[in-house]
Amino acid sequence: MTSSVQIGFVGLGRMGGNMVHRIHRDSDHKVVAFDPDAEAVTKAEGVGATGAHSLEELVEKLDAPRMVWIMVPAGDATQSTVENLADLLDSGDTIVDGGNSRWSDDKARAAQLEPKGINYVDVGTSGGVWGLEVGYCMMVGGPDEAVGRLSPILDVLAPPKTEEHGPGWGHMGPVGSGHYVKMVHNGVEYGLMQAYAEGFNLFDASEYELDNAKIAHLWMQGSVVRSWLCELAALAFEQEGNDIAALEPVVADSGEGRWTVEDATDKRVPVPVIAMSLFERYGSQGHADFANKVNAALRAQFGGHPVERK
Repeated sequence: MTSSVQIGFVGLGRMGGNMVHRIHRDSDHKVVAFDPDAEAVTKAEGVGATGAHSLEELVEKLDAPRMVWIMVPAGDATQSTVENLADLLDSGDTIVDGGNSRWSDDKARAAQLEPKGINYVDVGTSGGVWGLEVGYCMMVGGPDEAVGRLSPILDVLAPPKTEEHGPGWGHMGPVGSGHYVKMVHNGVEYGLMQAYAEGFNLFDASEYELDNAKIAHLWMQGSVVRSWLCELAALAFEQEGNDIAALEPVVADSGEGRWTVEDATDKRVPVPVIAMSLFERYGSQGHADFANKVNAALRAQFGGHPVERK
């Protein structure tokens, strides 16, 4: 039986709050939780966490050597949180970034913390809002000793180990490797989502009156294309209707698909499916509108083809 571990959590949004909930529901580990939103802290206290109302208070309530897991948006928010914690923590403490940071930022932060003796661990976290129920797949980068200290928390957050499947987390290598693997994971996710979207788009244009939810459920029964995304497609059609008419055709991107394509370009590795799925997202955001107007204008010029005007 693993002895109780204490950890601080900064950022109690949809994933961070659920992770704190899962830790307290499924183990004897203790969380000290902080978020700028006092209501989120109160909610974390409701599932067993000890609330803190500042980073200073969070650090004071943790026993050395401390571990603090950051679950805030990638970029400036993560960077400022790391810098603020670096002024409060001591040598031997560990900062864990479980957000969607770029792997190169992880390496820079680890170098920034090294003179102070503070460890840095990056955890690429997949599972979204379903993680509370089924667990999180976690891709971990960082020094062996720090990852070893964190492992009891990772064991609880991950899906349970079974005879068929190993643990739901893995130590990928040194700092940055966890978020690098998660970045490529998201690029693959882009391509899979785009393939499903195109298939159901063809169904929508077909001569048959097809039930998309029924098809997605059917594909889950032994089909080569069965997957969790396929299962979620069935759920989406059930919730939003067969033609999902209430949704706007706009697909946002978090940046990791773009980083995947950028890295592939730097390494001259072809990733055509991932690249095209990223460009399709850009098109859905209106970035292809002017190009489409130019295409229409050119057809009108060389062939006299009619154009649609507002």
